[in-house]
Amino acid sequence: MPEALTEAELEFLRSMFDLARAGRTEELAAALDAGVPANLANDAGDTLLILAAYHDHPDTVLALLERGADTGRINDRGQTALGAAVFRRSTESVTHLLSAGADPALGPRSALQIAQFFDLPEMLTLLRQG
Repeated sequence: MPEALTEAELEFLRSMFDLARAGRTEELAAALDAGVPANLANDAGDTLLILAAYHDHPDTVLALLERGADTGRINDRGQTALGAAVFRRSTESVTHLLSAGADPALGPRSALQIAQFFDLPEMLTLLRQG
């Protein structure tokens, strides 16, 4: 049976979510390169990639994708990183995610549904072209 993480280790992992939210790409990339999982998720199912996309940090999104972040992860609210990027109208993040194979129709709150619901024609066009 694996050993439980210490409180210090747990706090370190929680700090990774703050780096993703803040777009502190270099620090997050260094932690990932040192072994932090690219698909680390919090208790709401938000991955580092979902948080970086939601907070509109395309450079962080790209760094996570380059390190193997899964574009197909869905959080507990049915949202994906692509849906988050569409909601934020981040053309650059959407482009990175589509180039990495993100599925615009994935999830109960898909990126396509978000673009339609919020009447984002430029995002809908980008998703259909991607």
